[in-house]
Amino acid sequence: MKIAVFSTKPYDQRFLEAANAQVGGGKHQFSFFEPRLGAQTANLAQNHDAVCAFVNDVLDRETLQILSASGTNFVAMRCAGFDKVDLRAARELNIGVARVPAYSPYAVAEHAVALLLALNRKIPRANSRVREGNFALEGLLGFDLHGKTVGVVGTGKIGLCFVKIMLGFGCRVVCYDPFPSPALDELDVELIGLNELLAQSDIVSLHCPLSPDTHHLISNQTLGAMKRGAFLINTSRGGLIDTRAAIDALKSGQLGALGIDVYEDEANLFFEDRSQEILTDDVFGRLLSFQNVLVTGHQAFFTREALENIATTTLRNLNEWEESRGGSNLVTE
Repeated sequence: MKIAVFSTKPYDQRFLEAANAQVGGGKHQFSFFEPRLGAQTANLAQNHDAVCAFVNDVLDRETLQILSASGTNFVAMRCAGFDKVDLRAARELNIGVARVPAYSPYAVAEHAVALLLALNRKIPRANSRVREGNFALEGLLGFDLHGKTVGVVGTGKIGLCFVKIMLGFGCRVVCYDPFPSPALDELDVELIGLNELLAQSDIVSLHCPLSPDTHHLISNQTLGAMKRGAFLINTSRGGLIDTRAAIDALKSGQLGALGIDVYEDEANLFFEDRSQEILTDDVFGRLLSFQNVLVTGHQAFFTREALENIATTTLRNLNEWEESRGGSNLVTE
């Protein structure tokens, strides 16, 4: 198959080519493109059998129509999320869509813990002080995680990993999920309603997918239901949080700290070096002005093991589609 890879970085090319040699038998031909996939760039995939897209690529109806007209019949997402793919249009155009459902739940769960620990113990501020020769401790006071109540929203593979880590810290863990993982039955956790979870939790961590039902799950209303001063962590999807509402909660002290690896308007920011540009996103700029906010640029997935798994699963998805027009990771509505 001829595959057009969009949103390409050097590490994408390196890992995909290695997986093609090992899993694909070297039979697939990749064309690597740096731009994101969308209606304006879809023509780059002309005469390619498939496209390989990433989390911020836009595969709306217009884009899919352009791809279909130029011979593409398969979309291989090299991520778990597919909220930017118009599945109905893909089905009408006979374009298959597959994803990588579980590349490394440990990578994302561990990053969520890293955000929590760094916020709680003021690690970025402490590091800056020490480098300036300031060894004072005032302003660096944290709290023991042991004994705190941690609310986990979403109990899929990543959420489950996070639950186990928090239990290891000696936390009380409460979970909310309309379709909870059966594995929770074997763990010392409580399944409760969302409002109960928000009211009881010292820390809330989001691990649910983005859908119309979960868009702005964290809003003025739900932030108001949280325990005052609670920490909020999001390594899932930016659209789960109404950013303006979070800023208001930070200003009032209702929200004690915010750690995010995702942002609802990240598409025009993340994965690029913008250090020489003027930041035009005023909402994001306001977030960065808070000492109790920690932002990373969608790097939670970024471990060696995760990239190997993403590439390997992507190649298997391509193989299965080429062989049978099917596959275990096909996405349907």
